[in-house]
Amino acid sequence: MTAQDTPADLPFFVYGTLRPGRCNHDRLLRGKAVAEVPARWPGAALYEGPGYPYAVAEAGGEVRGELITVAPGAYGPVLAALDALEEYRPGDPRNLYERIRCEVCVEGGGTARAWVYVAAERLARRLRMTGTLVPGGDWTG
Repeated sequence: MTAQDTPADLPFFVYGTLRPGRCNHDRLLRGKAVAEVPARWPGAALYEGPGYPYAVAEAGGEVRGELITVAPGAYGPVLAALDALEEYRPGDPRNLYERIRCEVCVEGGGTARAWVYVAAERLARRLRMTGTLVPGGDWTG
């Protein structure tokens, strides 16, 4: 297990179907969050996907979303549910998404470290070459 795979009670930066008002937020995060704050992730780009977007670390871009802080008692089950949703298994080369730590800018000032699910490198390479960027890095689904 690498340092990026070691769970820490970090908030989650969400940019797609996990955002407030979207289907997976309602199913997996509603009632378990103690804070939901608009945030942006500089140094990343957002690409269209099949009904959901993919974030990719990319200089010069920016992804908009929310920083979700989960209640301490719900953190373990939420982390497991989000990993399952994204089909993320630490160290598995077949992952479509990877869970990494990132630094986001929080609305109103300041920054925060957070978990974010990004396209795994083999998919990220393809997206950089042939993918369709989401205008302004803000997915409205």
